Amino acid sequence: MTKQRYFFLVLILGALTALSPFSIDMYLPAFPAIAKSLHTTRVSFSLASFFVGIALGQLLYGPLLDRFGRKNPLYAGLALYVLASAGCYFSGSIEMLCTWRFIQAVGSCAAGVASLAMVRDIFPVKDNARVFALLILVLSVSPLLAPTIGGYISAAFGWQVIFIILAGISLLITITIIFALPESYPPDPTYSLKPIPIITSFLQVLKNPQFYTYAICGAVSFSALFTYLSASPFVFIVVYGLSSKVYGWIFAFLSIGFIGSSQLNNMLTKRFKSEQIVNVSLLCMVIISAIFLVGSLNNWFGLYGTIGMIFAILCCVGITYPNTSALSLAPFSKNAGTAAALMGVFQMAFGTLVSVVVGLFKNHNTVPMAVIIAVSSLVAFVILLIGRRMVPQQIDEPVAGEANVMVH
Repeated sequence: MTKQRYFFLVLILGALTALSPFSIDMYLPAFPAIAKSLHTTRVSFSLASFFVGIALGQLLYGPLLDRFGRKNPLYAGLALYVLASAGCYFSGSIEMLCTWRFIQAVGSCAAGVASLAMVRDIFPVKDNARVFALLILVLSVSPLLAPTIGGYISAAFGWQVIFIILAGISLLITITIIFALPESYPPDPTYSLKPIPIITSFLQVLKNPQFYTYAICGAVSFSALFTYLSASPFVFIVVYGLSSKVYGWIFAFLSIGFIGSSQLNNMLTKRFKSEQIVNVSLLCMVIISAIFLVGSLNNWFGLYGTIGMIFAILCCVGITYPNTSALSLAPFSKNAGTAAALMGVFQMAFGTLVSVVVGLFKNHNTVPMAVIIAVSSLVAFVILLIGRRMVPQQIDEPVAGEANVMVH
């Protein structure tokens, strides 16, 4: 494989990985416009429905990709995504928008799951870690650019046009993979799609104390990010009176905290164990979120203070998440793919829950967001303290060769 071909394939797979995040980030600045257009205060429910779709889709596409090859389920998912995007464009009520966003999420899951599997198929095993690092760089484009683009589109053409743009992106990706992305895994008619074997694998993973401790702890702490995603459009646009364009730039800046701290974690893991990093980062998150809550209740923070507190919280999430993920998957070899799917379901489940809770509040200030983040941080830390006592022997990293199974 030539160097140019190598990075071209990485770019295509990165675009597939970024489809779901782009679908979330791009429409966030349009929340107030959607609320006004559809006469509702429950716009965050459409985000919650998207999270539910992602959670269920992850469980759906894993077996399909192994049974029917990579590209056919991918084509089906992308076609479903385009159809749902059109449905979002024509939605005249929040109920209809939530329904189509759910379907759109299920379609987008094909892109994310297929891209992970195809990394393992296409590239040499020794290059997998490097390829995933490059995918993260491509993925980071979404929070940096999507809200800004979405803000300008919403202001200039209306929020509905955002979904036409998303459909166009999906069509462009589809055309590209038809002509430029090889089928990396042939259909396997011997692969069983019967529910009993699949359910048995999930139950085996759930019985592992290290998995459920760090998977649930990580998912609860990660829900702080979902809280921010759901609440920030109203906090910055409605409470602080910023335009959707300015919100896009603030969103991009705050994303640097999450992305940068996750890259900083690579340096920390060279000196400390993942367990130690999780302990410190979660404790810092509890303290910072408590300060944010007290300050919100007493009106200590203006716009810049709020931005600073959210930035610090996202930095804690960015450090905690990679380590809880690694510790969750570390005990597994054969069932690593199943464990990864369950971990994703936990994340989306808690993300959905906090998004619904955010939608129930009247967003007149930063207190609802601060309350939910503080509670999430404290609950995650308590789960960590209790759960790690049940782990008989800590496994800090996969045994040799195990990481390759995780992405399949």
